[in-house]
Amino acid sequence: MTSDEAILRDRHPVLVLFGPTAVGKTAVALEVARRLDGEIISADSRAFFRELDIVTDKPTPAQRAEVPHHLVDCVPLDGAYDAMTFREDVARLVPDIVERGRIPLVVGGGTLYLGALLRGLFEGPGSDPRMRETLAPRSVESLHAELERIDPPAAAAIHPNDRLRLERAIEVHRLSGRPISAWQAEAAPLPFRFVVIGLQRERSEHRRAIAERVDRMLDEGLVNETERLKAAGLRPNAQAYRTIGIPESAALLAGEISIDEAATRIVSRTWQLARRQSAWFRREEAVRWIDVTGRYVDDVAGEVIEHWIRMQEER
Repeated sequence: MTSDEAILRDRHPVLVLFGPTAVGKTAVALEVARRLDGEIISADSRAFFRELDIVTDKPTPAQRAEVPHHLVDCVPLDGAYDAMTFREDVARLVPDIVERGRIPLVVGGGTLYLGALLRGLFEGPGSDPRMRETLAPRSVESLHAELERIDPPAAAAIHPNDRLRLERAIEVHRLSGRPISAWQAEAAPLPFRFVVIGLQRERSEHRRAIAERVDRMLDEGLVNETERLKAAGLRPNAQAYRTIGIPESAALLAGEISIDEAATRIVSRTWQLARRQSAWFRREEAVRWIDVTGRYVDDVAGEVIEHWIRMQEER
């Protein structure tokens, strides 16, 4: 780290609150931000997109009016957003928030985006649209098999159904002649002083929370929202379409599955996502873990703040 980076790191402490989906991050983050006079920077991989409201369980307009939120509704429905852009946006936002005398809170479960901050991004080759076109018709099974052959560490780290990351890893290897895992080993985090706190929940209660959230989303109009989004031009090849709950609702609208089957699929996919996120979070170093099982939001927020204050005093 250079002397300039060390100065920047000292001047820009950032509270990172992460955890798997449906663990209760939003409520805790709002309470922490209220007490610390903070501003929230979303690291939710789908809250970036406009109009994805019910399906992403975004903070309400009232909550966002009370506590400033950044990187929510910042991407058009048919647009795209990547980890490098997120990293650049956070690098711009954090100094501005600190300059206002407030605390920046990065909150979310998007591991790709959190990794861009905490672990860094590599200076690899840019995207090649023609190569992506050649990869698009292939099955995820064949993509994963190729990646296992050319870059076993990357294949072990990427979920076999994550087409976007599989294609990117193969693309990097073909364009540069180096595996993406080698590029990633050279990455560096943003030069801020991160205080990282992870939320976790007992397994059975976490699964129950996921099921309850899915029921609530369906009651609030998830299927109608999907119908409206499709009418507005949302297509299966869009990044936003891959949001859990959209394909299932689309299948329901097409008469392919029942409402009960849609709910079951959404719960199952959400639980699978939570497990992948948890595995990623467990590999992160220097995390203060807080178990939220059976606890009130105020209580958890108080523990988060206590740790934040203690870390400031130990500087």
